[in-house]
Amino acid sequence: MNQKAKYKIVDYTQVEGVVCPCGIARRGLYDVEEFPGTIHRTDIDRAAKPHFHKKLTETYYIVSCEPGAAIILDGDRIELREEMAIYIPPGTVHHIDGKAKIFNVVLPKFDPTDEFVVEDE
Repeated sequence: MNQKAKYKIVDYTQVEGVVCPCGIARRGLYDVEEFPGTIHRTDIDRAAKPHFHKKLTETYYIVSCEPGAAIILDGDRIELREEMAIYIPPGTVHHIDGKAKIFNVVLPKFDPTDEFVVEDE
């Protein structure tokens, strides 16, 4: 690779997964100072927990989902389909009910201290 290259390539098969309220997230572009956010490839499992962020804005892009999977946004249930995008502003309690694979564009850069699980929903 060109040592002076300004571009960055993320191979999500090489990014270590971390446990999050949704399942397993692979957080890309975290180390690129010039990029204002992060892009996560996340495997959502059936044990996803409702949570919200005070500062972060997320946009979920649905790569795949099992039949009947839905996203719950502030109590509203929306059925998922492949190739949907869902904008989730700060303060919105959200989680996916069912298995899904998503890309999550997070602005600004993901901050693990800005993730608040809601226990009683």
